[in-house]
Amino acid sequence: MRKRLTFHISNTSKFKEQLLFWSKKFEYVSILDSNEVNLKANSKKEYNTYELIAGIDALQIFEPEKNCFDTLKAEVIHTKDWWFGYLSYDLKNEMENLSSDNQDGLDMPLMNFFRPRWVFIVDIDTLLVHYFEEEFSEEDIFTLVNSIQNLLVPKEKVVNVPGIQSRISREEYLKSIQQLMEHIRRGDIYEVNFCQEFYAENAYIRPRQTFRKLMKVSPTPYACFYQMGEKYLLSASPERYLKKMGRKIVSQPIKGTAKRGDSEEDDRRLKENLFADPKERAENIMIVDLVRNDLSRTASKNSVLVEELCGIYSFPQVHQMISTIVSNLNEEVHFVEAIRHTFPMGSMTGAPKVRAMKLIEKYESTKRGLFSGAVGYITPTGDFDFNVVIRSIQYNEQNHYLSFMVGGAITMQSDPEKEYDECMLKAKAIVKVLKEEGNSYL
Repeated sequence: MRKRLTFHISNTSKFKEQLLFWSKKFEYVSILDSNEVNLKANSKKEYNTYELIAGIDALQIFEPEKNCFDTLKAEVIHTKDWWFGYLSYDLKNEMENLSSDNQDGLDMPLMNFFRPRWVFIVDIDTLLVHYFEEEFSEEDIFTLVNSIQNLLVPKEKVVNVPGIQSRISREEYLKSIQQLMEHIRRGDIYEVNFCQEFYAENAYIRPRQTFRKLMKVSPTPYACFYQMGEKYLLSASPERYLKKMGRKIVSQPIKGTAKRGDSEEDDRRLKENLFADPKERAENIMIVDLVRNDLSRTASKNSVLVEELCGIYSFPQVHQMISTIVSNLNEEVHFVEAIRHTFPMGSMTGAPKVRAMKLIEKYESTKRGLFSGAVGYITPTGDFDFNVVIRSIQYNEQNHYLSFMVGGAITMQSDPEKEYDECMLKAKAIVKVLKEEGNSYL
């Protein structure tokens, strides 16, 4: 049985860094960080529960190769405990007649979840530690927390990854966009999310140092450091996929991006232009309709609502258009079904979803794997929160392969050149992290 102890934290930012580097001694780590990003300054619709929540060290692990959602459901029903883990994009193949045959340098499992030895929850100046009383005494936990707070965090070290390459050329990207727009003209789809990979072979990075730098360059509300042995995800995600609180389900898709301005007046103008842009609004509203349909499959009658349509949120690198759709989970439906019937998320696929995913596989050159999947946690009471894996670095320390992907929504109104520029804007923060100051960017 788990017990809880509460501690006062005098310096939250410092403690979060100390926890990150203290976790280095373990093979399984999931640290989900809100980075003190106050989205309420942008909008009233905000559902963040914690400043940080972390599961560290694995008591139990599962990586099913088939029947993944059924396995997840069985484990959470059986244990009624905390679980931290991820869902890869390629779980789509389990639910539909789809495949994933593109190039893959990362070799991430379809699904990975672990039951942690410790759960750390940080909120403002308070730390809550969940632990097993059969394993540790209160004195042990006091000693543990004290050791974390006394940890000397390593100094900043240069992160420099040479030889970053694009999987496809600019010309190939533009040609693919034109071909996808032809599918839209023919009525095959209304919208599709098209992505491209940047990668480096023989890359040697310090994952925790790199994640710390990423958080300084691009602090976001759904950031994540995920370690699974020698495989890592370093995510500066601004997007929530799905959250459950009691019976309430919340989805907050992002569709619509604009750069930040050089001045306050310029910034305000860019936000207003994004809000009024007919293409960006059309993208967002199409995905809202898709999410409403997905949520309705597990919702109680008449409970699916759009709480906010096309809200504008500001981040260090970009402004984003975000909508909030909610529902009440049908009491006869297990919460894992809400995940199954909305995955992969509409913002990373398109509409209609299955046809869009078939075209994604045809025109993209890289297996998405964990990219555009989701990382999060499940509580003992069956609540959960998962992000969307975007703006993220993936790293396989075994073969020293590093990868990040960027993309955007393609509609009938798309301008291929502008879509390419948007990709480069989204890649900018990651390139800044991976390149030593003074080196040329992509």
